[in-house]
Amino acid sequence: MTVAAPDPAGRFEQSLFIAAKPADVFACFFDHAALQEWWQALHAVVTPVPFGVYAIEWAPTSYRDDLLGPLGGVFHGTIVDVRPARQFLVADCWWVPPEGDPLGPMALHVSCQPEGDGCRLVVRQDGYEPSPRWRRYYAVVSRGWQLSLTALRRKAEAIGHERHRASSARGAAPERPAEDNGKGRGEETE
Repeated sequence: MTVAAPDPAGRFEQSLFIAAKPADVFACFFDHAALQEWWQALHAVVTPVPFGVYAIEWAPTSYRDDLLGPLGGVFHGTIVDVRPARQFLVADCWWVPPEGDPLGPMALHVSCQPEGDGCRLVVRQDGYEPSPRWRRYYAVVSRGWQLSLTALRRKAEAIGHERHRASSARGAAPERPAEDNGKGRGEETE
């Protein structure tokens, strides 16, 4: 996993190879069960359409960070661009902690590009105010992304293995994920 440390301009980016189809990785950001598994989401409202909601809630942590207080809370924003099975951009994002003032606005960009027998996932978060609280937020969130993206990798690769096993058991070609048919919502064509 390639991890760029938070920079003074208020941005960090994490990249990793996942041995899964880009559509399977992309789906992990919009499937409630997957979000619970890899991101420990308590609740999620995620709508992969332009102007859709992207909101994730985590349980408050039992420990307190010196600057941020308990972690968890809600991260929410508005999806302003979505290219099914490839990438999405969430703008006007805010983290609302269990205690204290929200941090934002931010942007979250997720890209799943084909690479070899899998895909290259890149997660980038932008937004910053020059303060100790923002610097601490990025330090904590960067580590959180590293752990969560490792779990996402396991989940996405397991989806591909399950699909392969199921298709092998039926004696059929592996099932293909829904592709974008030009409507912008990833529906399958007839």
